[in-house]
Amino acid sequence: MSVLMNDAAVIQRILDHAAARTTDLGDAAWREPVENYRSEARFAEEMELMKRLPMVYCPSAALPDVGSYVARTLVGAPLVVVRGEDGVARGFHNACRHRGMILAEGEGNARSLICRYHAWAYGLDGSLRFIPGTEGFPELDRAAHGLVPVRTEERGGLVFVTLKEPVSQGALEGMPDLIAPGQAVFEYSSFTDDANWKLLLETAMEGYHIKALHGKSFYPYGYDNLNVVETYANNSRIVFPFRRIEKLRDMPVAERRADGMLTYVYHLFPNTRLAILSNHYLLVILEPVSVSVSRWVIYRLRPPGMESAGNDLEKAKRDAAFVRDNGVVEDREAACAIQRGLAGEGNTHFTFGRFEKAAVHFHQSLRAHLDSLAGLLDGGAPARPGEPGLA
Repeated sequence: MSVLMNDAAVIQRILDHAAARTTDLGDAAWREPVENYRSEARFAEEMELMKRLPMVYCPSAALPDVGSYVARTLVGAPLVVVRGEDGVARGFHNACRHRGMILAEGEGNARSLICRYHAWAYGLDGSLRFIPGTEGFPELDRAAHGLVPVRTEERGGLVFVTLKEPVSQGALEGMPDLIAPGQAVFEYSSFTDDANWKLLLETAMEGYHIKALHGKSFYPYGYDNLNVVETYANNSRIVFPFRRIEKLRDMPVAERRADGMLTYVYHLFPNTRLAILSNHYLLVILEPVSVSVSRWVIYRLRPPGMESAGNDLEKAKRDAAFVRDNGVVEDREAACAIQRGLAGEGNTHFTFGRFEKAAVHFHQSLRAHLDSLAGLLDGGAPARPGEPGLA
């Protein structure tokens, strides 16, 4: 695993690129079959893989207190993750052990999880605590009827859930600390788009499209196709600099600061990205619903050291609104337009060039993981016609 560059090294590389009118390049192009965006069979393989990887569920900041919970669907499974009395985040299948009723919806805080159907109650550790009319269940083994747990761990300010025995560490391999203790969520949203999850994910993996797609939103403040791109384990980090970084060129290296000069965008394999922007953090989880529909799960957090009220919070909200209503909307529209184009036969494959290093790395990692999964499930399968590869 390569170590990510520090801010000083990133700033210098950006200034060198700006002077030379260059950008980071990948080693090769990649041909990804169009069928991999519209095949039901391929989608089923991806969903099975996601069940066998540590998946970002929410930021730790979404569970700030004892009893805080987040309930949502992950890879088709309704789950609830709750902060226990010991401070540990635990995940469970969100289904009562009596008749299967969903126990929690959305986000909230509770001292116990109580089923609305028959009032069976569960502790924050998932144990079955109370049954109305216990005489009706004289032989019930309470210890065997607690909520069914799922593997849950916190790393780098994020909560990860793994539904089945993992095939790899996924995003956890080499992952740095990303969200600091004390950062708070100030906005949550969720919605769906008519696009394959990979199309939506790919929009933030390169800066080759900045001038063309974001000509009136991001481009006036940034560069077109000038990025620093680093890959590490299954993940990547791409840097989008602002033009004002030129103010640092004649400044002593020790005095240069990245704050307000660039945006870091981390891709956490397979379906999550974290953008560290000027005045807020944007966590995006792209949850596959079907081969052509994806759900966005979005958390916006205050950066480290920002106060919870007053001008700082308003600054974070303005920053978030600009990104949400401009660049993100444009990226969404692009991905949905590509999805509509998949209905025709205009392409047999998409070509990711050397400007799109992070996207190539993502597809290479995804292909390697799907191959490993195939080997695990059926003893190894030969490569199929039309599989992706280096161009």
